[in-house]
Amino acid sequence: MIIYLVSASPRRRELLRQIGVQFQTLLLRSSPDRGADVDETPISGESVEDYVKRVAIAKVVAGWRCMGERRLPFHPVLAADTAVSLDGKIIGKPKSLDEAATILRSFSGREHEVLTAVACAFEGKMEAEISRTKVRFSELRDQDILDYVAAGESLDKAGGYAIQGKAARFIKSIEGSYSGVMGLPLFETGQVLGRMEHD
Repeated sequence: MIIYLVSASPRRRELLRQIGVQFQTLLLRSSPDRGADVDETPISGESVEDYVKRVAIAKVVAGWRCMGERRLPFHPVLAADTAVSLDGKIIGKPKSLDEAATILRSFSGREHEVLTAVACAFEGKMEAEISRTKVRFSELRDQDILDYVAAGESLDKAGGYAIQGKAARFIKSIEGSYSGVMGLPLFETGQVLGRMEHD
């Protein structure tokens, strides 16, 4: 089975290859002059779980529409969305190095949650799953935070860090899915794709 992956993330592509999924990348619009195909702004009062599921499904719907508009061969469309939560509040991608450092300080010595929703659609059917992972950081020295942020890993990552990068040394423990923290929970992805194949 070949699928379309609605993502620009090299990490998600790497993870799909790891489990042997054949895919083509389907990119959505996100440039300021053309607008975005998916609005990722949280809705007031929305839970983190509802947020990631809504956005992942919206990406799939937009990807399905793009597939039709571009007259591409029909294949299942897969997308994912990741959010980091601290004290029930969504922590997005930092917009500056200062914001990234502030986020990492808030994680120091504490546990936060990473939620990733994965969704897939084909021939009128939609499947979705959510991965929840608890991540505990060690106590971080301010210089370690500043050095990490200066290295440039923070700005395109939910929560301001990459678990598979230099931030691995900050992480005392994880409870849940390592690949989910990277951005694509492989167990849940396999479950969703398996249901698509067998129905």
